Amino acid sequence: MANIKRIDGKNGPSFKITVTKGRDMTGKQIRHYKTWTPDHPMTERQMEKEAQRAAFAFEREIELGYQADNRQTFAEYAKYVLELKERAGDKRRTLDRYEELLRRILPAIGHIKLVDLRPQHLNAFYKSLGEEGASYKGDKAHTCVDLPALLKERRLSRAKVAEAAGTSPTTITAACQGKRVELSSAQAIAQVLGQDVGRLFQVDKGDSTLSNKTILEHHRLIRTILAQAEREMLVPYNAAAKATPPKAAPKEVNYFQVDDIIRIRAALECEPLKWKVITHLLLITGCRRGEVMGLRWSRIDFGNHQIRIDTNLLYSPKRGIYEDTTKTSTVRFIKLPAETMSLLKQYRGWYLEQRLKNGDRWHDTDFLFVKDNGEPMSPDGITAWLRKFSMRHDLPHINPHAFRHTMASILISEGKDVVSVSKRLGHAKVSTTTDIYSHIIRQADEQASECLADVLLRPPQKKASR
Repeated sequence: MANIKRIDGKNGPSFKITVTKGRDMTGKQIRHYKTWTPDHPMTERQMEKEAQRAAFAFEREIELGYQADNRQTFAEYAKYVLELKERAGDKRRTLDRYEELLRRILPAIGHIKLVDLRPQHLNAFYKSLGEEGASYKGDKAHTCVDLPALLKERRLSRAKVAEAAGTSPTTITAACQGKRVELSSAQAIAQVLGQDVGRLFQVDKGDSTLSNKTILEHHRLIRTILAQAEREMLVPYNAAAKATPPKAAPKEVNYFQVDDIIRIRAALECEPLKWKVITHLLLITGCRRGEVMGLRWSRIDFGNHQIRIDTNLLYSPKRGIYEDTTKTSTVRFIKLPAETMSLLKQYRGWYLEQRLKNGDRWHDTDFLFVKDNGEPMSPDGITAWLRKFSMRHDLPHINPHAFRHTMASILISEGKDVVSVSKRLGHAKVSTTTDIYSHIIRQADEQASECLADVLLRPPQKKASR
């Protein structure tokens, strides 16, 4: 039976509820406490009835096993859940993203006790994320000229430019690779080179609000954390499951038309062989960029014209370049046409020449795509090179994932079954494929419908008699 004690304070009455249940290892009774305070004016009789109702609900929660008097804050419990996920083997990239999201979540709701967190708290947080100033992103800039060539022409090392600009050598390297850097860093580099920043860099205006997609990422993490709390019976329900996050508009799939592919392939003929092979594999295999960069010679079966995809090469500022399993942690085999195998054999010859040239400098890592010393390349390098490549040849903007979408779109349009396409893409579920390419599947279905009608419902026109 719950014990209810009234406490009259400066801000009005409140009621301390005590429930005794069981004994600890020393034989001492275990007591659970809760304070109930009226949230609006009530008569004495109304307060008494509501306090009894709160005491009954509290006692019921404890009977069911809920630690309703748990004093953990959301921040404390979030740390525990992330540790659980790390021990369970969640991917490092996923954990890094969780830490990024918590940078906004914890200042807003981290101080609230788990048991006190309500959908209203979360809805207010989601609303604030959509307001001006929620984004950390300031103005960025990326090079629109060949910065390494310019430095070579001026006989300037990256270290000297970094020292003169008052920035780090890694920032200069990032700028040389075409990555986005802080606008202030771009301005400092331009000043060292005696150029207007607009001639060397393209400025990308930062957005001070967050997209619905990013807000949903925050919501999903909160929901995941509270789902664990619900499983451990620390809360009676998942507050995030009852909240109302914004809806994200479906993202339009970016893929190339056949004419664009023809132009890209023609432009590749005058590019270095390594980059030609990388781009060719992105298009033909539909692999993610990290999967292409994670390819090893031992994973290429020249006899059966296929490759084994089992590694994802990734980069993070904390860990540098590192290996992981594929996004879905699965292994898949992809058949390749004779033209691709011939190109790989040609590249193999060039690769062996590079190994001989570099002698003792060479690190035998077995990766297909490496630096001039044999060490693996950063997957970010693909994105930077393709952007410069498209600018050099006046091509549409190219990102690695567009090739993946292009391959899938062509296969579906040509009538290949979605299960086979999904398997080639390495999706965990076929539903992922159908969701992403629903508009193309719909077009293919319309074509199939017309084809059936031509054969079954529309008799062929009789030839006109002579």
